[in-house]
Amino acid sequence: MAAEKKGQSIVIKKITIVAGGHGGSWKVALADFMTALMCFFLVMWLLGQSAETKKAVSDYFSSPSIIEYNFQNFGVEITLEKLFLDLVNEPLKAFQQFMEPVDKTPNVMDFGSAAVVTAFMADKVGDVAKNFQVNQDGLEFDIPDSVLFAPGTATPSAQYVQVMERIKTVTTGLEDSIVDVQSRLFNQSVQNSDPSLAQKVAAERLDLVEKRIEASFTHASNEVTQKVDVRDKKNFVEGQASRPGGFIHISITQKPTKSDGKKYRPLDRAFGKSGAEGMSVYDSFVKQAVDNHGPEDVKPRKE
Repeated sequence: MAAEKKGQSIVIKKITIVAGGHGGSWKVALADFMTALMCFFLVMWLLGQSAETKKAVSDYFSSPSIIEYNFQNFGVEITLEKLFLDLVNEPLKAFQQFMEPVDKTPNVMDFGSAAVVTAFMADKVGDVAKNFQVNQDGLEFDIPDSVLFAPGTATPSAQYVQVMERIKTVTTGLEDSIVDVQSRLFNQSVQNSDPSLAQKVAAERLDLVEKRIEASFTHASNEVTQKVDVRDKKNFVEGQASRPGGFIHISITQKPTKSDGKKYRPLDRAFGKSGAEGMSVYDSFVKQAVDNHGPEDVKPRKE
């Protein structure tokens, strides 16, 4: 109102800034076009591949990495222990695990971590295996004969195939390993406590289990050893309502060297090892790093 009285006019000026070459929008459009073109050529390439190649590509993108698989199946603590051991012993292998898809038939003896082996075995055969033990060189466990055979005979039970398939998940991926199978039985486990019958039953059981395990191998570098162990059961009185049962004992150990001449890594524990009790995680890490690389590799820092 005051401006109109004084004869003044208000001028609104629009300033348009035009960048040379239409700005950077063309770069975004080109990037989108190149991405679409790459996808197109990738699809065309896949269409021309064999069914085996298509499956391999599909498995790569659908399977979790080894690290993801370990987290999902073994939990954070055990996975970190395995990663720690790999970083100390095989750094390159540790970094590869972030990218490589998990092996569907893993070599249990190549895990490097006793804790991961224990978790893996608990997942595969935990409800049928007894007396499980793991050490630096391997593992061992018992399968009660009651889940594999009819009492006092070598006749497979209804669960035999299922249980052997679960054991197969442990033995299939083995490389450069020795699998020792023992058929352990008491004389009193068979009818009339007949020693010759007990020996015959134990041998037949051993033959059935050993052949199944050997057939599961995908690598020719493995060996199978076998043994029949029949003995008397103390304090057993003939005529008791139930007879003592036997079991199949399986132990898996690593050969001293692999087929390529390299030494096997022992199954280890990251923390709480003998001599490391009471140490903090950091102190344990430093100690093991020094022990693995040797004092000659630890060079003093120059001031």
